Amino acid sequence: MLLNKTPLDWVEIEAPSGVRLRLPVIDPEIGDHWAKCGIVKDAGDDPDITHGAKICATVRFSNERGVTIQGGKGVGIVTKPGLAVSVGEHAINPTPREMILREVSNLLQNDQGVEVTITVPEGEELAEKTFNPRLGVIGGISILGTTGIVEPKSIDAYKTSLSLQLDIVKASGGKKVFLVLGYVGERYCKKVLGLSDDSVIKIGDHVGFMLEQCAKKKIEEVLLIGHIGKLVKVANGQFNTHIRFGDRRIETIAHHARRCGASGEIIEAILKETTAEATITLLRENGLMKVFDDIAREVVLRIENLVEGRLRIHCNILSLDGEVLGSHSGVEDKHE
Repeated sequence: MLLNKTPLDWVEIEAPSGVRLRLPVIDPEIGDHWAKCGIVKDAGDDPDITHGAKICATVRFSNERGVTIQGGKGVGIVTKPGLAVSVGEHAINPTPREMILREVSNLLQNDQGVEVTITVPEGEELAEKTFNPRLGVIGGISILGTTGIVEPKSIDAYKTSLSLQLDIVKASGGKKVFLVLGYVGERYCKKVLGLSDDSVIKIGDHVGFMLEQCAKKKIEEVLLIGHIGKLVKVANGQFNTHIRFGDRRIETIAHHARRCGASGEIIEAILKETTAEATITLLRENGLMKVFDDIAREVVLRIENLVEGRLRIHCNILSLDGEVLGSHSGVEDKHE
């Protein structure tokens, strides 16, 4: 709209997942050196607090070549370490940033520059209903996303589709499955383990359900891979990792650190952190990375109790960057 001075009713973009989307544009405005419009967030059936929120972008010509991205009203600012965005920056995560850069850069001439400002008119009010303040994201919501598509991770239909994926594995003669809790684990399986899409099942929050389904369908071996923030909940006996079922991530990490010989001073420092990711640096600096192996061991023990020993379990705990922080394998052969 800025380049052509013509309002648009629709825009077509490519989501990070590769899906092309044709989306209705709302409230288009064009000024002398700027253009602005919005998109209404559609979360489908997922219980997402931002469903129906208006997400806006304002684009202005800039003297600096290329694309500059910043947040405005309703987009939070990161004030604590441990998140995917640096302290002091607006909470626009790497994947949305890459998406904006790609789409906007494709429209610019080599010598052109623009500044993109993302705003959420109701963002400050919405943020109060989220865990953003506790995570140190102040003044608005976070612009998140890994695929551009909201997946219905919390509904029965999604659980049914997960179970069907196990049937496909069984039908092809498979006895081993790779279960990942989200994008971090999925990326690790593809890039590090070299697995194909159909070899990996992304299970969202439904850890206990899927493990019980694996045992029921006589899968023999499960490799469970995910971010520390999710798997530490399993170590605490929480088999649905959605926030509404509890959140004792930091307390659980502190408990395992104490088991591994951490001093009272280190335990106190851990308990002051607000994210599981933020504890990694602290534990690494104090020679306590074995804490993550201990957490992985507890995950395996919890699962073995849940499925009454009917599965061989392996657990890999990852950081946001895909580093294997800790791992553990259960009994090698449950039939001995």
